[in-house]
Amino acid sequence: MRPCSPGSRLPRTDTLPYTWYVDAELLGRERERLFAHSWQYAGHTGQLAEPGSYFTLRVGDVPLVVVRDREGDLRAFVNVCRHRGAEVVSGEGRCTTLQCHYHAWTYDLDGALRAAPRADAQLDRSSLGLRAAQVDTWGPFIFVNADADAAPLADTLGELPALVREGGIDVDSLAFHHRGHYSLAANWKVAVENYLECYHCAVAHPGFSDVVDVSPDSYRLEPHPTFASHHVRLRDGDGGGQFHLVWPNIKVNIMPGATNLSIGRLLPISAGQTDGFLDYFFRGDVDPAWVKDHLELDAQVGAEDRELVESVQRGIGSRAFERGQLMLPSEDLIAEFQRWVAAGLA
Repeated sequence: MRPCSPGSRLPRTDTLPYTWYVDAELLGRERERLFAHSWQYAGHTGQLAEPGSYFTLRVGDVPLVVVRDREGDLRAFVNVCRHRGAEVVSGEGRCTTLQCHYHAWTYDLDGALRAAPRADAQLDRSSLGLRAAQVDTWGPFIFVNADADAAPLADTLGELPALVREGGIDVDSLAFHHRGHYSLAANWKVAVENYLECYHCAVAHPGFSDVVDVSPDSYRLEPHPTFASHHVRLRDGDGGGQFHLVWPNIKVNIMPGATNLSIGRLLPISAGQTDGFLDYFFRGDVDPAWVKDHLELDAQVGAEDRELVESVQRGIGSRAFERGQLMLPSEDLIAEFQRWVAAGLA
C-alpha cells in the first residue's frame, strides 16, 4: 500500500482528532486497511537458516507463518488450517511438514495439503492448500505481506536501501546481535508520532542530545513517498546517522558511530496498548565496548520515550480537547504521517 494518496483534507497544523487514538472500532479499521495490506518487517534470515525452519507472526489480524522450504526458498502462508480455521503452527522451530495441532491436517513446506486423517477420495486436496502470502528480503531482513496481490517490497522501500548504503551501511555485512521487546500503554500512532520528531529531544533526551546535534540547523527531516527520515550528525565529530519510519509502523535506526542498524515494528494490541520489538545488528568487527555504550543509551532513550508517550495517551484520553496543534517545520513528518493515516482510512 502506498500511503501518499488523495483523499485527506486535514489542515497541516491540526492533529488528527484525539478520538482516533482511543477508539477501539477505529483500530479495527486500521488493522484491516493499513496493516493487512502493508509490508511488515518479520525477522531475519538467521532465524530460517535451514530447510524446515519457520517462525510465526501476525500482520493486522492475519496470522502468518514464514518457512524455508526443502529447496531453500523462503515462503509465507496464512497460518490458518483449511479444515476448521485453527492456527496451524505456533512460535518458531524446525519441521518437515506443517501439521495443524487440532486435527493433524498436514501441509508440505510448499503449502500443499499432504494428509487429512479419515479423508476419503472425494476430498480435493489440490484446492485446500495453505493460502500464500508474500515474502521478500532486503539483505538479512525478512518482510512479509498478507496480501498476495500487493505491490512488491521494492515499491515500499523505495530509496531507503540506497540511503542506507550512502550512510556507509552494507546490510549484507551485518550480524544479528539480539532482539529487544518493549510495551507501551499508548496508541500505536502516538508512538509513531513521537518517533517522527526530535522537537522534544533537547528537553526529554539529554543523553541523546549530548551525542547527537539536535539543533534545527543540523537535524534534518525528509519525507519520502512511503517512508519518513531523520538525518543526524554527531555533536562532536563527523559521523552521521539515520532514523526512518517505513509506512505504517517499521522503524529503521542507524546511530552515528560504529556500523550498526536496528529494525523492528510497532504492533497495535488495543487502542491504548502497543507492543514493539527491535532487532539489533552490528558488523562483526565493532568494538564490544561501543556496542555496550550504544545499547545503554538506546535503553535510556526508550525509557524516556515510554514516559512521554504514556503521558500523551493519558492526556488524549481525558477528552479535555478535541485535537492538538502541530509545530511546523519541526513536526513536518507528523503532519505527513497523519495525512497518510487519514488517506488510508478514507
